Order: sequence, then structure tokens, then C-alpha cells
Amino acid sequence: MDLKELKQFILEASHNTYASGDKNIREIQDDKSTTVTYSKGDWKYHDNYFGGEPYGGREVVFYKDKPVWMMVYYGWIVESIDTDRVYPILGKALSNSTIDKPYRGPDEYIEGNSIYANDMEGNVESFRGEERIYDGEELLYIARYMGGLINKN
Repeated sequence: MDLKELKQFILEASHNTYASGDKNIREIQDDKSTTVTYSKGDWKYHDNYFGGEPYGGREVVFYKDKPVWMMVYYGWIVESIDTDRVYPILGKALSNSTIDKPYRGPDEYIEGNSIYANDMEGNVESFRGEERIYDGEELLYIARYMGGLINKN
């Protein structure tokens, strides 16, 4: 498995799933979680999360039916903030992720008064980070994530 191909697939899967804004691709499971999948060639992406507010979940990438990479995440909107002030900017930030850091959004995305900031350490093999959304100076949202390669042996 080539790491450049993995990063390219993660980026493509992200842009074609949650970041796409297409709510029709979400499938509600019996356990009340939501699942989103994306496939291309030998690659498959599976995102499963619980929530509302707060929310948490995990993404897994399979290569030739073997799980090879995963990320877990947990996020929340700061108390008494309307979700309509957060999720539109989050979706736009995620759709602007790059091949260098395909896991969440870019280091920074600004639209009007809204600011998405992403602090990440590591690389596709092992990483962790935290994203925040602000309206000017007001903190609206925080999410933490971590992940990397799995089943290397």
C-alpha cells in the first residue's frame, strides 16, 4: 500500500462524504448511529458516528478489504450556541482539506467573521489534533481527533 495513494483516497473520501453536504448519503443504523461509506477501486472508506451534541465517531479506510488506517474523533458545540452557526463553516472547512493533511480541514479557513482553526501534529502514519471554530473572538466549537495506520504487521 502506497502512503501517497492512501492520503489521496482519504482526501477524496472526505470531500465526497460529510464535507459534500449531501445528507442523502447518510444511513441511520439500528443502534442510532450514522454511517457514511465511499469506495473506489481497492479502497473503501467507512465513517460511523453517534450524536448530535456532543458527537463522536471513527473513520476506517480499507485497502483490498483489509483495515489499514483509522481516525477517532469527538466534538461539541459550546453551550447555548445555535448549530447553524457552526456546521456550515465546518463543512466548508472540511471540503478545503489538502493532500498534506487530509484528515480534517486545513490549518485555517476564514469566511466572513467565521474562523476555523486546526492544530495537528504528526502525519498519516500517526497523528492527533484539535479543531476549533470561532465567530470573531467567540469560541463556538471544539473537536479532537487522532489516528494513523493500523494492522501494519
